Amino acid sequence: MRLKTILEQSHKANRPTISCEFFPPKTDKGEENLWRCLEELAAITPDFVSVTYGAGGSTQERTRRIVNRIRQQSTIPPMAHLTCVGATRDALAALLNDYRRDGLDNILALRGDPPQGADHFEAEENGFAHASDLVDFITERGDFSIAVATYPEGHPESAGGMMDDVRYLKCKQDQGAIAAITQYFFDNDAFYRFIDATAKAGVTIPIIPGIMPIGNFSQIARFSAMCGTTIPDHVRSQMEPLADDLDQVQAMGIKLAREQCADLLAHGVAGLHFYCLNKSAMTLAVIDQLGARL
Repeated sequence: MRLKTILEQSHKANRPTISCEFFPPKTDKGEENLWRCLEELAAITPDFVSVTYGAGGSTQERTRRIVNRIRQQSTIPPMAHLTCVGATRDALAALLNDYRRDGLDNILALRGDPPQGADHFEAEENGFAHASDLVDFITERGDFSIAVATYPEGHPESAGGMMDDVRYLKCKQDQGAIAAITQYFFDNDAFYRFIDATAKAGVTIPIIPGIMPIGNFSQIARFSAMCGTTIPDHVRSQMEPLADDLDQVQAMGIKLAREQCADLLAHGVAGLHFYCLNKSAMTLAVIDQLGARL
C-alpha cells in the first residue's frame, strides 16, 4: 500500500500510524534476526516499516532485497531509504527504475551521513548535495510516495539550528514530499516548538515523531551527542544511576518511551515511528502499555 493511502486512511479513522525502522544487517545471521523481529512486530500490525541504508550509503543491494522480500512475503507495506551518499544521478535513476519495476511505492529520501572515516558530506560528481534535490529527482522519475527526514532540534551540521530545518522541510514539501519522519528526540517541548514553527512556515504534510526506547543509556548518550539530540535532565537523572544494569535501563526505557508517546498522542501527532534497532521487545512493550490510547 502506498504511504499516501496509509496516511489518508489513518487521518480519516482519526488514529495515529504506527511504524518501525530496521537496518540491513551485514550477516546472514543478522538477517535471520531481522525476520524474526519483523514477525514478532506483526502482532501490532504496523502501518509500514522502513529499511535504512548502512553507514555512508552501504548495503544498498541488501536494502533492496529486504524491502522486496517484505513486500512479497508480508502484509506490512515497506519503505526503502534512499540517500545522496556515494550515488550519481545515473545510479539513482537506475535504482528507482528497479524499485518501480519491483512494485515498491514508498521511498524515504535523505541526504545521508558521510561514509565512515569522512568528517563531512561531499556530493558525488553528478550527484546531489541536498535531500530536497533528491526529492525533486524522485518526483520526476515515478509515481512514488516520498517521505523525508527532519530534525526538530536542528541538524547537527546546521548553523541555523531548528529554523534551518523548518525551511528545508518546507522546500522538501514543495518538491513533492508527502510526509516527514523526525530524528528521534526525548524533549517533547522541542518537538512542539518545531511543529508550531513549521505550521507558520506553511508546512502542511504530516510530521511523524521518531521514538527511540532507550535500551543502552551509555550508547544512546554517545550517539545523541553526535546527532544533536538533547537528553533532558529528567531522562538523564533517571537513567544514569541504572546505566550499568541493562535490565533496569530497558525497564526504565520502556517507561519513559511510554510516557513520551502518551504525551505526543494527547497532542494529536500523526503517528509514532519506532527506531527498533532490529529488536522487537521494547517497542512491543511500549505499544502494549499505551493500550487504548492508540
